[in-house]
Amino acid sequence: MLRLTCLFIALPLLALERPGVEFRVFQFPANQIPRIDGKTDDWALVPPSYSIGIDQLKDTVNNTPLDKKDLDVTVKVGWVKGLNRLYFLYEASDNYWDFRHRDLHNDIFEVVVDGDLSGGPFIKQKHPVKGYDPNEAHFTFHGIHAQNYHIFTPADGKDWAMVWGCQPWIKNLPYANAAYDYNFKPGQSGKLTLEFYITPFDYAAYEGPARSVESKLWENKVIGLSWSILDYDDENNPKYRAFWNLSHKTSMYGDASDLVAFRLMPLEATLRRPIEANWTFQIIDPDRRLVAFQDATHGPVTTYQWDFGDGQTSTVRHPQHVYEKPGEYVVTLEVEGPTGKDRRTKVWDVVLR
Repeated sequence: MLRLTCLFIALPLLALERPGVEFRVFQFPANQIPRIDGKTDDWALVPPSYSIGIDQLKDTVNNTPLDKKDLDVTVKVGWVKGLNRLYFLYEASDNYWDFRHRDLHNDIFEVVVDGDLSGGPFIKQKHPVKGYDPNEAHFTFHGIHAQNYHIFTPADGKDWAMVWGCQPWIKNLPYANAAYDYNFKPGQSGKLTLEFYITPFDYAAYEGPARSVESKLWENKVIGLSWSILDYDDENNPKYRAFWNLSHKTSMYGDASDLVAFRLMPLEATLRRPIEANWTFQIIDPDRRLVAFQDATHGPVTTYQWDFGDGQTSTVRHPQHVYEKPGEYVVTLEVEGPTGKDRRTKVWDVVLR
């Protein structure tokens, strides 16, 4: 079952749609990053509780009743610690796949992401300054702080997505990639598997990545995210049959305050050892060769043993150490706790002059 969490902290979340509902983003281990090949085997390690089905969506335009014989959808979202990417597995069964046209008349999976919870409108039609030139807004505002991807399901002879903003470059490598798996033709029924990743941006500039700022992703961070499914069932009718919406508010397509809370989860306990030693460091004063070490061990620890590589040691969890001489140092942290012991050595990461 989908796990829903009541939110009592982080005031910005109160501005999001569906208050009190928080979905989870699965963390993939660094050695099991999904391949973008349209296959589902990489996602077998994701627990069923991360699946978001069509029963969580609502047609906010035509109020179409749910009929899984017409359309049934499951979505899983993942991330990898150290990468500013969101991975998606989209599986959909439709009784009529509509994708013959060259324009926006296409079954669509529309994804909107706000990586820093900046909120508010982000498309040119919703610019907050009344009367602002929409042509100017396209280049200075449209999709800048939150991004909208119209993903064609499937894309036949055209790009996999239309970025509804001024920065179409974000749908290309290395910022995004997609792959499909299906065997039906336009107008037929069948199942489609879509696998893709995107990179959320706090600022996505019109001219390219040089001035742009990726959204930093870290454990337990909450982001704004939602999607809708535009289900066309008649190639001669320019209007979609239903607008299935996770946010339950139609304006999610252009207002980041109407997205839903998603939390970037830590690794599942079954995917890591009971105790894993790790640490980071920062050179506080280069002239004095003062270095601050920060323990980053996973699991319960009762004893710490640091070897700074210069003959000096410490049993403090987060020690500071002054090196007498310049050099390239081999630093080791050994930890022990009720679940075992572990060691992490870093060779020549700490270099002083």
